[in-house]
Amino acid sequence: MATYRLNVNGSQKTVDVDPSTPLLWVLREELKLTGTKYGCGISACGACTVHVGGVATRSCVVPVSLIGAPIVTIEGVGSDPVGRAVQNAWVEKDVVQCGYCQSGQIMSAVALLKATPKPTETNIEESMGGNLCRCATYVRIREAIMSASQQAK
Repeated sequence: MATYRLNVNGSQKTVDVDPSTPLLWVLREELKLTGTKYGCGISACGACTVHVGGVATRSCVVPVSLIGAPIVTIEGVGSDPVGRAVQNAWVEKDVVQCGYCQSGQIMSAVALLKATPKPTETNIEESMGGNLCRCATYVRIREAIMSASQQAK
């Protein structure tokens, strides 16, 4: 066991865990931030996406011992204008069906819009391609990202 100080959603958190514990399980089990979902455990589906140092990161495969930058989860992403714009667009475009993948989808969309405020269809396809949606709401996801890119300031 080791002690780690993490900046999560702007707050300092301390956890005592095994260094190899994936960030996903630290967030869900230790910090009770359950919005980040477990999907596949091998970084293939995107359900566990969070931001680490502003970069969309698959938290299921990153050991907590490698985290040295601030973490933003779905619980904290709405605290900035881009995050709010994406969340609003998700509602406006009625994206969610089952909802399981949506926190990862939103986190990836926010990272995309922060890096590329006015994305093309190709930018969206490339950036979001690793996020799987078993309900196949991909058309609405793209529409929501385009709408958020026009709303975000």
